[in-house]
Amino acid sequence: MTKAETLQKELLYTKKNGYLNINEKEKKEIFSFCEGYKTFLDTCKTERECVMFAIQKAEQNGFVDLKTKQKLKPGDKIYTVNRNKSILIAVMGEKPVTEGTKIVAAHIDSPRLDLKQNPLFESNEIAYFKTHYYGGIKKYQWTAIPLALHGTIIKQNGEVVTLSIGEKEGDPVFNISDLLPHLAASQMKGDATKIIEGEKLNVILGSIPFQDEKLTDAVKLNILKLLNEEFGITEKDFVSAEIEMVPAFGAKDVGLDRSLIGAYGQDDRVCAYTALQAILGAEPAQETNICYLVDKEEVGSMDSTGMCSRFFEDVLAELCEKTMDTYNDIALRKALNQSTCLSSDVTAALDPNFDHVMEKNNSAYLNKGVCLMKYTGARGKSGTSDCSCEFVHHVTSTLDKAGVVWQTGELGKVDEGGGGTVAQYLAVLNIHVIDCGVPLLSMHSPFEISAKFDVYQAYKGYVAFYK
Repeated sequence: MTKAETLQKELLYTKKNGYLNINEKEKKEIFSFCEGYKTFLDTCKTERECVMFAIQKAEQNGFVDLKTKQKLKPGDKIYTVNRNKSILIAVMGEKPVTEGTKIVAAHIDSPRLDLKQNPLFESNEIAYFKTHYYGGIKKYQWTAIPLALHGTIIKQNGEVVTLSIGEKEGDPVFNISDLLPHLAASQMKGDATKIIEGEKLNVILGSIPFQDEKLTDAVKLNILKLLNEEFGITEKDFVSAEIEMVPAFGAKDVGLDRSLIGAYGQDDRVCAYTALQAILGAEPAQETNICYLVDKEEVGSMDSTGMCSRFFEDVLAELCEKTMDTYNDIALRKALNQSTCLSSDVTAALDPNFDHVMEKNNSAYLNKGVCLMKYTGARGKSGTSDCSCEFVHHVTSTLDKAGVVWQTGELGKVDEGGGGTVAQYLAVLNIHVIDCGVPLLSMHSPFEISAKFDVYQAYKGYVAFYK
């Protein structure tokens, strides 16, 4: 090796394709792990479904509801649920909670179409649902694809009805129609944000009228009749419903080499799944380990089930109280001040088709590992949590010692756009936090793409952080 080659090896920081440094056995481990991840994506297309999945897996692995524990001791495995839409899972550590915890926080909501409270209408003898899109989407991407209906309805008598239509073999699917290219000259000249407007995201339900020529809205009535026969619901029941329209297709391997995964909802369920798997297998450590899966990140983290809720602080206070002889508020403050966190959210991978929006030296790439982002935000770091150099060093050292492949990245060029995560809401609690997640192509689309190698490195990284 020449002197120049030696210096290059010692001094330069380069990102390499992860497959160049693994053997066939390690590749099989990666692919096997991702089969479970694909099953999760197909099973969990809403935040409620994610919580139910997490509860089931937690109980299978010896975790119990926090409500059943009067006191907690090292090694106890617990979970607690917030309004069926967020969940905190923990393994109690040897040290007091007041000496800090290790948190991996991910969100389980994804961009989608929500039904309005009065969604059902008929136009020109076709029945539709009115929707209100949730999160940042390109609206035109949601037309001309098969959609499935998922949700919960509380009937007038208080009965809870869970709906899932469009996922099983033989189920009907739903659709938002688009204009044929032959008549789309004016549409195609317009602003891309207005190719289809929000109020035009109307979901087709059916076209057969109820058999009575004297009726108006006979197709709508027939749809209500079918819903009533199948689920016992009336139109008024939609007022107290949470119903989401999501893509009706499942997770798929992408590419001849099957190295990539294409699916709906990988932002941020890829980090939620890997964090969940890490906590389920976590052995008792010095600090209490916490996996926190939250709702509402895509719309600002507000609401009682988002990261801005006091739920996290309330649970941490309860963990303190159940491990102490005498509890006071200072205990909670100490626990927060000494805690560390990985804000586990995805970032954009550099897309060669659109690389003009990325700054290549500071972009994430597929197959180069889990991505650390010291800061997110937009333009002048607006809306960001800017991690300290001390904590960056701590995390990178931890990953290096565990043999985890990692990279760094930013969400595009400085003035091109940007985005935020839950990190800022954890940092305001005086918790050390850094973003650490999986790069994606086609982020926020109905069919996002991740690299299996990166998915597995995220899992290994969260395991190492907990240890």
